[in-house]
Amino acid sequence: MQSKIEIIQGDITKISVDAIVNAANTSLLGGGGVDGAIHAAAGRELLQECLTLHGCETGQAKITKGYNLPAKYVIHTVGPVWHGGSNKESQFLANCYRNCLKIAEENNIKSIAFPSISTGVYGYPIEEASDIALKEIVSFLMTHSSFEKVIIVCFGERPYHLYCEKLNKIILNSQ
Repeated sequence: MQSKIEIIQGDITKISVDAIVNAANTSLLGGGGVDGAIHAAAGRELLQECLTLHGCETGQAKITKGYNLPAKYVIHTVGPVWHGGSNKESQFLANCYRNCLKIAEENNIKSIAFPSISTGVYGYPIEEASDIALKEIVSFLMTHSSFEKVIIVCFGERPYHLYCEKLNKIILNSQ
């Protein structure tokens, strides 16, 4: 199971997988950070398809084609804005990962790449967010064998090292 999880540092719009996850806003019409980069790389057709989806609620996910991206699909999910942790942020963030993996499985997606959802402009602390992300991914992979590869794409050195450290602890604790 651990061999199915890979952590890399890079640009999610350049990753060749079946699907990439977009840390979107509720409109699904593009924004800053990962969302803006994905929309820019995918091209205008992505925006046109997103217009037909009529937005997305926090914690939920919707799928579109990948258009000009190397990925065949984009799974859009809306992470929670951090308000100190007392507004069910952890539940919403966990739902993002669960719902993306569920949609991926429903669409026979074998490889998927995630950004660190909500840790940019939404202000979710990376230490807590990485725990939730890895817990949800590992838990899903333990009960669903359809995935060949789940990649976490970190933008920056600190998130990369943090995710690697936490994944190594999970691996050590499971042996």
